[in-house]
Amino acid sequence: MHISEFDYQLPSELIAQEPLEQRSASRMLVLDRNKRNWRDAQFPALFDYLQVKDVLVLNNTRVFPARIRGQRDPTGGRLEVLLVREIEPLLWETVVRPGSRLLPGARIQFSDSRLRAQVVDLVSSGGRVLRFECDETLEKVLDEIGETPLPPYIKRPLGATQKDRERYQTVYARSRGAIAAPTAGLHFMQSDLAELRARGIKIVELTLHVGYGTFEPVRGDKIDEHRVAPERFEISAEVATTINEARSKGGRVIAVGTTTTRALESAVNAAGQIEAGKRSSGLTIIPGYEFRSVDALITNFHLPRSSLLLLVCAFAGRDFVLEAYRHAVAARYRFYSYGDCMLIT
Repeated sequence: MHISEFDYQLPSELIAQEPLEQRSASRMLVLDRNKRNWRDAQFPALFDYLQVKDVLVLNNTRVFPARIRGQRDPTGGRLEVLLVREIEPLLWETVVRPGSRLLPGARIQFSDSRLRAQVVDLVSSGGRVLRFECDETLEKVLDEIGETPLPPYIKRPLGATQKDRERYQTVYARSRGAIAAPTAGLHFMQSDLAELRARGIKIVELTLHVGYGTFEPVRGDKIDEHRVAPERFEISAEVATTINEARSKGGRVIAVGTTTTRALESAVNAAGQIEAGKRSSGLTIIPGYEFRSVDALITNFHLPRSSLLLLVCAFAGRDFVLEAYRHAVAARYRFYSYGDCMLIT
């Protein structure tokens, strides 16, 4: 299949630029894969679709302020650096813009004099490996001068705001390490999770640190030639046991987000059991993939021609998903990270 078969038209005004005042006030398009129909709802209607035997799986990764601004030393040319992956302490794979002329040996001075860096290597994807020099811990300096790395379709001429730092984060974010939020979880409030637990719904957490690979464009024409860059994830023994027991008793696994889905599908063995452990997932899910662990999916609306849209189409069918997307456009749903969501059962 060609990536052009996963395109749709989206008016720019439907790309949500700000989060809603209340997280759970978003709309939710509910898709039934078996009946091939959908209905418009509000996010709190999720309660009506979950059953006591089910287990809801969250990704508790926490976004860190991974975007920092600096200048090339000594020319003074302005640069923007996005930290992508820690290789070892103070050594990071990064994306630098503009960075095409930054060769090994080039030095960068950041807006805070406590932080400096040197280019030590090039990455095949066009990135740069930087070795940082820091008068204090890098984490502390990043927390003070770094910015929340919002996606480029959220327009902030002066950079991310303090409000973004709080709202571009799930209420259950705990494990620092992501450069993007698992946005399907942005709709949940603590009161929603408490209500679900009170109804007997099991809620468990895994960690997958969302990296650049999740959002990297599908560059080739054929979708089976694209590979999502590996991302680290961890599933505890307790969580694996809870999920496996729920499925053995007829319960469903409801994944909150595509990142949660990738982690679960990467951890399932030939017997259909989730295996605990820390590992890296390079799983690329495209139509034709057979899901072995996830029974229902909560997800936001994704960019055309993206690997995330490919995953959703693999789960529910390309024609059905794209038809639902066209309905969402006509019904003026809000799209992407700060937008509305879908429940696919």
